[in-house]
Amino acid sequence: MSDNRPKLLIVEDDPGLQRQLRWAYDDYRLFIAGDRQEAIDMLRAETPDVVTLDLGLPPDPDGTSEGFATLAEILRIKPDTKVIVASGHGARESALGAIAGGAYDFYHKPVDIDELGLIVRRAFHVHALERENTRLAEVPPEDRRVLGRMVTAAPEMLKVARTIERVASAQVSVLLLGASGTGKELLAQGLHDASPRRDGAFVAINCAAIPETLLESELFGHEKGAFTGAIKTTPGKIELAQGGTLFLDEVGDIPLPLQVKLLRFLQERTIERLGGRQTISVDTRIVCATHRNLEEMIAAGQFREDLYYRLAEIVVRIPPLSERSGDPALLARHFLHRFAPEMNPAVKGLAADALAALDAWSWPGNVRELENRMKRAVIMADGKHVTAADLDLEGEAVDAGVINLKAAREIADRRAIRRAIARTDGNISGAAKMLGISRPTLYDLLKQYDMQG
Repeated sequence: MSDNRPKLLIVEDDPGLQRQLRWAYDDYRLFIAGDRQEAIDMLRAETPDVVTLDLGLPPDPDGTSEGFATLAEILRIKPDTKVIVASGHGARESALGAIAGGAYDFYHKPVDIDELGLIVRRAFHVHALERENTRLAEVPPEDRRVLGRMVTAAPEMLKVARTIERVASAQVSVLLLGASGTGKELLAQGLHDASPRRDGAFVAINCAAIPETLLESELFGHEKGAFTGAIKTTPGKIELAQGGTLFLDEVGDIPLPLQVKLLRFLQERTIERLGGRQTISVDTRIVCATHRNLEEMIAAGQFREDLYYRLAEIVVRIPPLSERSGDPALLARHFLHRFAPEMNPAVKGLAADALAALDAWSWPGNVRELENRMKRAVIMADGKHVTAADLDLEGEAVDAGVINLKAAREIADRRAIRRAIARTDGNISGAAKMLGISRPTLYDLLKQYDMQG
């Protein structure tokens, strides 16, 4: 039976501590190395994602030179490895030196198994998150865009796209069901573009955005003098979609009297403008969308069952953004690259806490909410990277139960630093004193978190 547990390499020369650590980590496939050569051999053979490294290795067990050399070689061979260093020799200086050398985190000896366990778990989580984001960043452009315009790499949305492409060539009406902001109009446009009607017009109308008294005229058009203010003959959306596709967004909001007239058009494929007597034949394909439950509306007498079956020959359900694996980060990068060149060219990417927040948030407003948050974040960002605070998801990332402790700690650090600097009116020495750290340490944190502008 294959063992799919994450691989953890422990580089430790103390046999007693080796045994203690071996029994502490049942959740991982454990590998033990006692010196640099064993560690490198194990790294090449097993490619573990996380390594705990004692800096005091032979032949320099009382110093750190061999440990630092091992750290450098690990990161040279496998740069994405999360290395957690341990030292009892000049702990603070060693820890700072290791972090500067590329280590992920550190802990002081003597070892606290519970504390080290937390650090190891969050290291695996950060590695998995970074690997997924790297995978998404490397997705070829042709795989990110489906149906011409929709950006996605989520299997859930790729399945929807395949369905749309399959039905595009068939002369059937299609009903798109999904929450607001999930991209229903984009999918409808993609369906039109993939269909034999692509050379005709794609005409869209939001049935919920037009007052009931005007909706009939918008759909069917009107003759001059049909009502007060009708100063000229105007064709309706149905007529304008001749030879193309008519997209009725929020079709569940069409009032019952108008549903009867729409049903008649679907049956006869002819219309009469308001105030007119001429019968006009219209050849158009109908694509509808709604976030409402039409079956419940039918049961409540709010939507005609016969109209539903005319509109829903094919039903496509669109998953919310929260159910699209990896798409929040992918779309965030897409919007960043769209907005940053014009709105804030200094912004180049997403900070670790932003990626964690994107992963954790439930996205009640779906893609539309993400687009709006990214636009605001790009404008508000002070450094090179958009943060969770820029996305206005700073508190939510923690409250949503993110298990990425490094991101949670970064969020807390950023908040405390901003408050201290604000309270001392930008005085770095005063802010460092308030935070209980040295001035150089505060400068290091400002640089680490890209808070220097």
